[in-house]
Amino acid sequence: MKLFVSDGNPHCLKVLAVAELTGVKCDICHASDDERLVPFLSHPVRPVLLLPCGQHLFKANPICLYFLEVSGRDVCDLTSQWLEWEAAELQVYLTFHCVPAFDVHLFLVDKLQCVARWFEQVNALPVCQTVAQRVQQQKSLESLKRFLQKQPLPPARCRNAPLCNRAEEDAEREMTDEEIQAAGATWSRGLADRPTPAERRHPILPQEGKRNVLITSALPYVNNVPHLGNIIGCVLSADVFARYGRLRGWNALFVCGTDEYGTATENKAREEGLSPQEICDKYHAVHASIYKWFQIDFDHFGRTTTEKQTEIAQDIFWRLYDRGFLIPDTVDQLHCENCQRFLADRFVEGICPNCRYPEARGDQCDKCGRLINAVELKDPQCKVCKRTPVVRSSAHLFLDLPKLESQLEQWLEQSMSTGNWTSNARHITRSWLRDGLKPRCITRDLRWGTPVPHPDFSGKVFYVWFDAPIGYLSITASYTDEWEKWWKNPEKVELYNFMAKDNVPFHSVVFPCSLLGAQDNYTLVSNLIATEYLNYEDTKFSKSRGVGVFGDMAKDTDIPSDVWRFYLLYLRPEGQDSAFSWADMALKNNSELLNNLGNFINRAGMFASKFFEGRVPQMELQQEDKRLLAQVGFELRQYIQLLDRVRIRDALKCILNISRHGNQYIQVNEPWKKIKGGDEDRLRAGTVTGVSVNVACLLSAMLRPYMPAVSATIREQLCAPANCADAMFQGAGSFVCTLPAGHRIGTISPLFQKLEAEQIESLKRRFGGQQVSARRFSFLGGLPTSANPERAKQLLQEVAEQGDRVRALKAQKAEKTLITAEVAKLLQLKKQLAAAEGKNPEPSPQKGKKK
Repeated sequence: MKLFVSDGNPHCLKVLAVAELTGVKCDICHASDDERLVPFLSHPVRPVLLLPCGQHLFKANPICLYFLEVSGRDVCDLTSQWLEWEAAELQVYLTFHCVPAFDVHLFLVDKLQCVARWFEQVNALPVCQTVAQRVQQQKSLESLKRFLQKQPLPPARCRNAPLCNRAEEDAEREMTDEEIQAAGATWSRGLADRPTPAERRHPILPQEGKRNVLITSALPYVNNVPHLGNIIGCVLSADVFARYGRLRGWNALFVCGTDEYGTATENKAREEGLSPQEICDKYHAVHASIYKWFQIDFDHFGRTTTEKQTEIAQDIFWRLYDRGFLIPDTVDQLHCENCQRFLADRFVEGICPNCRYPEARGDQCDKCGRLINAVELKDPQCKVCKRTPVVRSSAHLFLDLPKLESQLEQWLEQSMSTGNWTSNARHITRSWLRDGLKPRCITRDLRWGTPVPHPDFSGKVFYVWFDAPIGYLSITASYTDEWEKWWKNPEKVELYNFMAKDNVPFHSVVFPCSLLGAQDNYTLVSNLIATEYLNYEDTKFSKSRGVGVFGDMAKDTDIPSDVWRFYLLYLRPEGQDSAFSWADMALKNNSELLNNLGNFINRAGMFASKFFEGRVPQMELQQEDKRLLAQVGFELRQYIQLLDRVRIRDALKCILNISRHGNQYIQVNEPWKKIKGGDEDRLRAGTVTGVSVNVACLLSAMLRPYMPAVSATIREQLCAPANCADAMFQGAGSFVCTLPAGHRIGTISPLFQKLEAEQIESLKRRFGGQQVSARRFSFLGGLPTSANPERAKQLLQEVAEQGDRVRALKAQKAEKTLITAEVAKLLQLKKQLAAAEGKNPEPSPQKGKKK
C-alpha cells in the first residue's frame, strides 16, 4: 500500500496518526501539488491511499476506518468521535507549536485534549474555526505553552473533549468545593421573580433586541414517503433545534414544506393515473400526517406549487438576467423516443465514464463523486422504460457561477468563520470550489414546474435545484405577507439550514449564488447543518423491496413516536454513516429509557407519593446533595453548550448522564429504608426524595426538544410550574429548585414499556424484505399454516400490558403467590402469540439449565 500525503495538511496528519496507532504497514509518499497520483484525477486532495488491489481510497476518515479495520481494531463510539475532529482543531496545535506536520504523530493528537481544556479554562471559549485568532487576541502564546507543558498525556479524545465522552469521563469526575458550594447557592434561588413564558403567537416576525433565528429543513420531495433516514436527516433534527431555541427564549421561526415540481412528480402521476397536481395534493397530506405523528412542530408546513413560488422565483430569475448572471447555451440532452421526452438528470442511468460504476446518474456518480453530463454516460438507459435514449440539442439558460465565484468565496469565508457549519458541509463545499465553478443549467424541457418567463425559452421550466430552495422563501411568504422581514434582513436574522449531505452543494453554492446575484439583500445561510446517511440494518432503505421502516409504517409498530425520536436522535449520523438496528433499538429502549431514565423519574415520584402523601418533603441539604446538584448543573451547562452548537446527539447523552447520577444517588442513600427510621433518617429520606423530584423536573425540561410527549407527561405528573424550564435555560444554564417543599405532585405512572425480544423479532421480519421468502417457505411446509397476523397484533398488546402488570407487582413487592399467578398468565399469552405468529409455541430447552 502507498499513502500519498502533502506537507502542512492536517487531514494527512490525522491519517498518519491512525497509521501509527494501528501499525498498518504502508509506504508514505510526500507528493507535490502538481504530481499526478490517480489516472483519472489531475489534482486529488491528499491524503490518497493506493490499495493492493490497485484501487484508490480518498479522504481522511475512510482511510482511517480502513486502517482500523485491517488492524482488527473495533470502531467504537470513542473512535467515531475521534474521527469527527476537524482540520482546524488539528491545525491549532500545529500553529501554536510551530512543528512540521510529519514530525508529529499520535502523541500530538493526544495533546488536543490539553488544548481544548486550556481553551475552556481561559474563558469557556468553544473550539471552533476562529479560536486560534481569538486566543491570540486574548492570551499569549507562552501562556498556552506553559499550560501544555504541565499536562500529562491523556487518552485520545474527540475535538470537543470537555463537552463529549461524558458517560466515560463524569463517572470519575470529582466536583471541586467551589463548584459544590456554587451549586448549592444557585439551587436556593428557586423560581422567585421568574416571569411566565410568553405564548407563541403567529405570525412570528423578527423582533428588536431578540435573537431572531430562521430554521429551515430541506424540502422533502412529494412523490414518495419519507423513510427514517429522511426524517432524522432533515425535519427531526431541525425540530429538536427549533424546540430548544424556543426554550432558550429565542425568537425562532421553523418552516418547511413539500418540493412538488419536476419529472419525478410527472412520472408518479403517470404510474397512479392521476394529474401531477392530484399527486402533489395526495402526498402532501401523507407527509403532513407523518410529521404530525412524529411531533414535528413546524410553524408552517407549506408547498412549492403556489403562486408565491412562481412570483418569487421569476423575480429572482429576472434580477439575475438583468445583471448578466444568466447565459444561454445549446445543450445536447438524452431524449427518450419511447416516452417522448427529454430525460432529467436523475431519470437516466448508465456506466460512469470516470470510474466505470454501472449505476451512475445523469448528473453525478455516487461512487467517485464526479459531476457528469448525462450524454457522457456509457450505455445510458431511461429509468422509466429501460430503453436506450438518443442525443438531441436544446437551448437552455445557465447560471454563470464562475462570474459569481469571487463573491461566493468571500461570503463563504465570512459565514464559515462566524457561523456553525458541520464538517461534511465544509468539505463538500470546498470540494466544489477546488477545481473552479462551472456554469450550471437552470432550465429544463419539462411541463410540470415553475415556468421560465423569458419569451425565448417559453415551454421550459426551472430546474428543480434552482427552483426548490426558493421554496423556503415562498413558503414563508404563504405564512406571512411580511416574509421579507425574515428573508431580506441578514443583519438581524440567523439562518439555519438542516439537510442530509447530498443536498449540501445546492444550499452552499448554487442557491447562495442565485441570491448573491439577485442583489436584493437576501438572508444567506449562516449555519449549515448536514448529516451523513442512516442505513437500515446492513443495507439501504428500499420501499419496493420492503426493506426498512418508512414514515407511514412507524405508527403501525405500536412503538410510541417519542421512542422513535429518541432512538433516531441517539444514533443521529453526525460524523459518519450510521445504521438503524432493531436489536439496538430494543437495547437502548430497555436500558437507557426504561432502566435508566424512566426508572429514576418513576422512583423519585413514587417516593414522594408513597412516603410523603404526594408532596415534596422538607429538604436539608448536605455536602453529598450539593455534590449531586453540582454534577447535574455541570451536565445542564454542557447540554446547553452542545445544543447551541447543534451537537444534538452529544447533548442527548447529557440527559442520560443526569439520570444515571440520580439513580446512583438514590441507590446510595436508600430513602425506602431511612423512612422507617427516626426523625433524622426521615429528614434524610425527605431530602433525597425532594432533590430527586427536582432533578426529574429538570429532566422534563431537557427532554422537551427530544421527547415532547414524555416531557409533557413528566411535567403533568409532577404538576411542574409553567416557567420551570425557562428559569433553568437562561444564560449558561442554572439548576434551581423548581418544586419547593410542600409542592403537591400528581399521579405517578411508568413512562416506558419494555420492548420484548419476540416483538422485535416480529418487526425485524416484517421490515426486512423477507415477506416474500417467508410466504414461499410457508408454501413449502416450513411454517405452520395457522399464522394469524391480526390475532398476533392483538396478542402483542395483551403481552405488553400483562408484562407491565407483572413489573408493577414486583415493584410494589406484592405477595409471591399473586406474582406467580400473573407470570403464568404472561407465559400463556406469549405461547398464544408465538402460535399466532406461526412459531413453535414451546421454546426449545436451553442447554446447561435444569427444568
